[in-house]
Amino acid sequence: MYSVSSVPFYIWRSHSLQLTWSGSECGGGEVKGKNCRFEENSTDVRTECKDKGSSLGSFLLILVVYALYRVYRYDKIEKENQARIEMFLEDYRALKPTRYSYNDVKRITNQFTEKLGQGAYGTVFKGKFSNEIHVAVKILNSSKGNGEEFINEVGTMGRIHHVNVVRLVGFCADGFRRALVYEFLPNDSLEKFISSVDSNRFLGWEKLQDIGLGIAKGIEYLHQGCDQRILHFDIKPHNILLDQNFNPKISDFGLAKLCAKDQSAVSMTTARGTMGYIAPEVFSRNFGSVSYKSDVYSFGILLLEMVGGRKNVDVTMENTSQIYFPEWIYNLLEEKEDLRVYVEDNEDATIAKKLAIVGLWCIQWHPVDRPSMKVVVQMLEGEGDKLTMPPNPFASTNPTRINVSMPARRLNQELEAILESE
Repeated sequence: MYSVSSVPFYIWRSHSLQLTWSGSECGGGEVKGKNCRFEENSTDVRTECKDKGSSLGSFLLILVVYALYRVYRYDKIEKENQARIEMFLEDYRALKPTRYSYNDVKRITNQFTEKLGQGAYGTVFKGKFSNEIHVAVKILNSSKGNGEEFINEVGTMGRIHHVNVVRLVGFCADGFRRALVYEFLPNDSLEKFISSVDSNRFLGWEKLQDIGLGIAKGIEYLHQGCDQRILHFDIKPHNILLDQNFNPKISDFGLAKLCAKDQSAVSMTTARGTMGYIAPEVFSRNFGSVSYKSDVYSFGILLLEMVGGRKNVDVTMENTSQIYFPEWIYNLLEEKEDLRVYVEDNEDATIAKKLAIVGLWCIQWHPVDRPSMKVVVQMLEGEGDKLTMPPNPFASTNPTRINVSMPARRLNQELEAILESE
C-alpha cells in the first residue's frame, strides 16, 4: 500500500490507479431528517445518527428546570418572609393586639363591601365587630415589599398609647395575606378639610389651632414619650385622621424607624416620605443628618397648608408650574401684609399668623435651626403676638425678592438645587 504522497509516477501515468472510499454512514439518516455526528469515545472514525427532536427536547428540559427553579426561589423567599413575620409576632405577642385569621377579616369587612380608601401599600375597608364597634381594615398589597411595612406598622403602633395616635386593634398574618385593623375614625382625613373648595367644610381657626396642637403633641410623644424614639417620616394631612369630635390622630407608620432617644442621627439608604413634605436632609446630607428634625419639617409644611387651605405644591395653575407656597407666606409676613386667608375677626387673624410663623420655624433648611416638637407645642400653646419671625429659610437658595402678590417659587427648581449639591 502506498500513501497518496508516495505513489510512483509510472503507476500514475498508466492510469491504473483507482481510489475508492466508503460513503457516509449518515447519508440515509440525513434523508430521514436526523442529525449526524462522529461517535464519541471511539478509536475508529465512526458516525452516529440521532433524531433532531432530541436537541429540542433538551432545550425544553432546560426551560422546565429553570422555571421550576424560579418557582422554588420565589416560594423559598416567601416562606422566609413569612417565617420572619411569625418570629416577630411571637416576640410581639405580649403587647396583645388581637390576631385575626383571613376569614375573620372577611367577616369583619362583610366580604370587603365598603371601601374607604387606597394607598401605595394597600386598600382600607370599613369593618364592624359583632358588638357594633366599627373599625378600619387595611389590606396590604402582597406584591409590595418583603413584609417590612407590615412589621413597621405592627411593631411601632404596638408601642404607642396616645390620644393623638391611631390605635391598632389587631392584625392578620395568614400566609401571604396581611392586614391591619385600626379604630375607625368617622371624619376621614385632615386633607379633605383643608384642601376642599366647599366653604361648609371649613373647620374654623380655633379648631384648626386645636388640630395643629394635637398633631404636635402626638409627634412629641413619638419622639420622647416611648422607650425608643419613633420617627414617622410621612407626616402629611392625608395621614392625620379625625374622630367624631375632630380630634386629630396620626396614622400610617409604614415608613417609621425606631432609634435610641440619645441617637442624634439615623442612617437611610433611600429617601422616605411624600414629595413636598420630605425634609431637605433626606435628599442631601449637605443640609445635615437625618433625625427627628425631619418630622419637624414635615409638620411645618402641614401647618402652612392648614393656613393657606391649599397644598404647598399647586399643579392647577394655568401655566401648570409647580408653585412653592411656603415662601409666598414668608414674604407676606415679612412685608407685614395680610395673609389673604378668610378670617372673621382679629382673633382669627392672630391664630392664622401664629400657625404660619410656627410652620416657618419648622421648615428651616438646616435641621439644627428647627425647634424640637416640645418647643413647637409650647409655641402653639403660647400667645401668637409674642412669636418672632424666623430667619428666611429660602434666602440661601433664592436671594432675589419675589412679588408677594402671588406664589412664584417652583418646587422642581428647589429639588434641582438639592440634587446639584450632592
